[in-house]
Amino acid sequence: MSQVLVAPRVYSPIVFGAHQPDERPYRGGAGIAAFRGTEAPASEFTPEDFVASVTEVHAGGGIGLSRLDDGSLLRDAVIADPIGFLGEEHVRRFGARTMLLVKLLDTAERLFVHYHPDNAFAQTQLHTPLGKTEAWAIIGVADGVEGHAHLGFNREVSEAEAAHWAQAQDVESMLGAMNRIPLAVGDTLLVPAGLAHGISAGITLVELQQPSDLSILLEYQGFRGLGPADALLGLDLDTAIGGLDRRAWDPEQLAVLKSTRALAGGGSSLFPAVADEFFGAERFTVAGSRELEASFSILVIVDGSGSLESAAGSLDLRRGMTVLVPHGLGAVTLTGQLEVIRALPPRA
Repeated sequence: MSQVLVAPRVYSPIVFGAHQPDERPYRGGAGIAAFRGTEAPASEFTPEDFVASVTEVHAGGGIGLSRLDDGSLLRDAVIADPIGFLGEEHVRRFGARTMLLVKLLDTAERLFVHYHPDNAFAQTQLHTPLGKTEAWAIIGVADGVEGHAHLGFNREVSEAEAAHWAQAQDVESMLGAMNRIPLAVGDTLLVPAGLAHGISAGITLVELQQPSDLSILLEYQGFRGLGPADALLGLDLDTAIGGLDRRAWDPEQLAVLKSTRALAGGGSSLFPAVADEFFGAERFTVAGSRELEASFSILVIVDGSGSLESAAGSLDLRRGMTVLVPHGLGAVTLTGQLEVIRALPPRA
């Protein structure tokens, strides 16, 4: 009896262009176009670019899901071939979930104060497995802008006080009780779930997140299409405030959230060790060549030009490109003069 030989699947890196859903509740998007080298979007309400995304927004409707060149969903491709995309160890621990959401984000106005629930709150109150810890790598600040974030509280805040701020939309008092953190190009910041936060206008950043879209809005007044019914994920106010980190965060604690770690091969791990259970991010410069081990990853080309060499051939790279590298592609080599952010899921 003759044996039928099946050729192994050949994997390739997948380039994703801009994917900026319209009708978002705050203004932005021009900074993403400037970074990618594309035309400015027609709408001023396209501040989020979902990169190689298998996560849709909380409202549903498929918004946020990335599509492949043939029109099919990346999410479906990963579910159909999880080991090829993610690797055996990852699938053994996490199943057919990437455990990672990457966005480019650009603010043309101050982003409303909000927080993301942690895993425990998401599971008990929202009946979904993942909360949303996130982190930022700043890649652009508009001319004349003093970029900053508001993050966490500078003093202990009572439940009653937080509830009053949200109910009365007393944004001035809320911001006054928050830490103001300067942001410049090259800065990073880990935003643990539970911490209230917002971003000033004029910031362009790469954002890594747990793959969920859960936001409780402490501020909504004055933002497009937002009202009390949109703010609390269907929860009552007391329950929603229960997931908020109301502790005082001192300068030493905040400094840890901005810290990075050196990589053995050069470059840096962008976030403190506490982020490792949620995602990983490396930033490095290629001057010649650099080999990357096999892993599901998303590359953001921050600057320069070069190529990605793999068993699938050569892919030209330039500033503003975003590329998914499937685990099944194996080790790859970056060549040229490049500055790269490599986003990774948590280690299996």
